[in-house]
Amino acid sequence: MDVQCGRFESASPSGESLPAGVQAASLRSASTGLTRAVLAVASLSACTPDQLPPPMPDSAARFLGQATLAATPQDIDQLTQLGWDAWLDQQFAMPASDSLWGWMMAKGFGAAQYKSTDVGIDNAIWSRLLNSPDTLRQRVVLALSEIFVVSVRNMPVPWGQFACAAYWDLLEAECFGNFRTLIERITLSPAMGVYLSMRGSSKEDALGRRPDENFARELLQLFTIGLVQLQPDGTPQLGANGQATETYGNDDITGLARVFTGWDFDRFDASSPAYTQRAMVFNQAAHSAADKTFLGTTIAGSTPGEQALKMALDTICQHPNAAPFVARRLIQRLTSSNPSADYVGRVAAVFQDNGQGVRGDMKAVIRTILLDVEVRLGLSPMSSDVTGKLREPVLRFLQWARVVRPQCTDGLWNVGDLSASDRLGQSPMRSPSVFNFFRPAYVPPQSALAQQGLVAPEFQITDECTVIGYANFMFQVLPFGAAGVKPDYADWLPLASDPAALVDRINLVFTGRALSAGLVSDLVTAITTLPMSQSDGALRRVITAMLIVLCSPEYLVQV
Repeated sequence: MDVQCGRFESASPSGESLPAGVQAASLRSASTGLTRAVLAVASLSACTPDQLPPPMPDSAARFLGQATLAATPQDIDQLTQLGWDAWLDQQFAMPASDSLWGWMMAKGFGAAQYKSTDVGIDNAIWSRLLNSPDTLRQRVVLALSEIFVVSVRNMPVPWGQFACAAYWDLLEAECFGNFRTLIERITLSPAMGVYLSMRGSSKEDALGRRPDENFARELLQLFTIGLVQLQPDGTPQLGANGQATETYGNDDITGLARVFTGWDFDRFDASSPAYTQRAMVFNQAAHSAADKTFLGTTIAGSTPGEQALKMALDTICQHPNAAPFVARRLIQRLTSSNPSADYVGRVAAVFQDNGQGVRGDMKAVIRTILLDVEVRLGLSPMSSDVTGKLREPVLRFLQWARVVRPQCTDGLWNVGDLSASDRLGQSPMRSPSVFNFFRPAYVPPQSALAQQGLVAPEFQITDECTVIGYANFMFQVLPFGAAGVKPDYADWLPLASDPAALVDRINLVFTGRALSAGLVSDLVTAITTLPMSQSDGALRRVITAMLIVLCSPEYLVQV
């Protein structure tokens, strides 16, 4: 991404510039710019979340765009009435929906013909993301599913789609709980057991067999502590040679892999998906009896396997890297690709202690991420041109869909797999690898971001094909929706006779009125030229205005 002097250009993974021709003025509204100018002189630590000004429609919409899947007018009104903390309290207290796994069974996807397919998982996840009222939970679960990745694309067991549904249920159940509990449940889930091949890993033998190291490696590298030792604010610790210090080595992986031997499905039965809903169970006969040394800790070989696993996860989750590593990953998914060290440090401090002596309190961590002054007041030490993040395609689609309240004619929510490059290039639980659709440290080659040492993860799936594919896909779904899923524009059609009001409503709910005055003016002028005399004139105006905004760089870059 290159945002300089009012111009926006993006680069493909090959480093080639995307088709030019799109001008972008300021990525912040004039009022936000004024707020930054007034408050920039203040120390970041001098303003705490309880000192935030109350939410107004613009700031409420912007907050909801980060904390949830969409900001409808009703959502904005509710947030402005409740205030930041009370709204979060209400969302945290909201009960989870019925089991996604149970939904698939109720819809008939447990029939024998679906045993060796992936049929049903897309329907289930879209039904949840498009409908569930616990929208903060769904936003956080979507983020967690992109950090602790499993994918139906690599689930080579009977009823693998049900294993993925049970995994989503697990994330819903634990996303507002404690990080340590979340990690243990992820570790013992059948979906993760299959995806990273921990399930069935056995002890060493005389023939040269060794415990599978796949899960041990990714648990450390991608899920908990990362490759290099970190300061409390997430910056790398440097050795005497000025180089980052590695967090662990191959011997640590070997020792940790022994911990995860002996675990397998609970009462596996290929004729039924029931086993996918049960945590894996321990088999002592397959467990390594060798000592397990990793991260400076040794678990004696005589330690019972269930206890050894808990001790290992305790060690990992207590590692000093865990707080800043997890803090940065969650910030990147929710608010900012390049959070300042101070921002990461504040979130990491809450991870370490929520104020009541509890480590890993996910509610406290999420609250801190969303209410931090860096994102709520724009108090970032970086230029406004490089703050925020690129909206990932799934979130763009979900925001539109939630705003227009889709109706499903058959109850199956058959939106389908949207990961093809001529659709969204991304779809929940369909990552091509454990590294998600994009890596957290991805840098667009030969870009201004690369020159500044900044990252832009979502740009890894942004190229000529996906940019055009997204625009064409949205062009197709805006009028008619997907198979059996129809948008409802009833609340929008009355605005069509007043283009300025229509554009302002779109600007509010999709960006928190962050569109530049120039784009707003041009859009109002363009919409005015569309005749209302035709029978679908009002609908054409609404759809055209939404499509232009949804494809504009000023919307695509979330600030």
